[in-house]
Amino acid sequence: MNQIKIGEFISLKRKEKNITQSELAEKLNISDRAVSKWENGTCLPDVSNMILLCEILNISINDLFSGEVVDMKENEKRLEENLLEMTQIKEQRDKELLVLEIFIGVIVSINMAIFILVASLITMPKWLIVALIIIGIIPFAIGISYAIRIEQIAGYYECSSCHYKYVPTYKKVLFASHINRKRKMKCPKCNEKTWHKKVLTK
Repeated sequence: MNQIKIGEFISLKRKEKNITQSELAEKLNISDRAVSKWENGTCLPDVSNMILLCEILNISINDLFSGEVVDMKENEKRLEENLLEMTQIKEQRDKELLVLEIFIGVIVSINMAIFILVASLITMPKWLIVALIIIGIIPFAIGISYAIRIEQIAGYYECSSCHYKYVPTYKKVLFASHINRKRKMKCPKCNEKTWHKKVLTK
């Protein structure tokens, strides 16, 4: 997927409609800086904006992904190629998110351990010990809750009974017992409570 080509295509279609970047941004309820980034090929439009963007520019999603108006004969073939590429991009981003999750977990755990160690080994007033422990625990709690959120949205969980793949709610992931990236949860399809492993492909 050529981001530069897609950006140039968005710019071309916007100009054909006599819409400024600011006006397009206002219609999409985003900043004009975001529109500028799309058109420069720095990033792609967010999925939540794509349908409305295509409606405004009078193009199809397939046209957007292709960076050009797709001929009807080529439409199905190009659609399959674009869907495959989008799937690959999602898998790569999910991999990166799961690496970030580990990094966050390690950093906040080390940070908490250092504060607790200092509080327990060095002689100091009790209020200062409590303050150090709290200073260690708060970033840990925030970091771990963010890491769990990443684990929830990146990829899918696969039921070990029926092999159904799904994205559970944050609450289910948070309260499920786990070993590494396996969590014991109730499958929404077969209703069996088993160990569900994290997978990247559906």
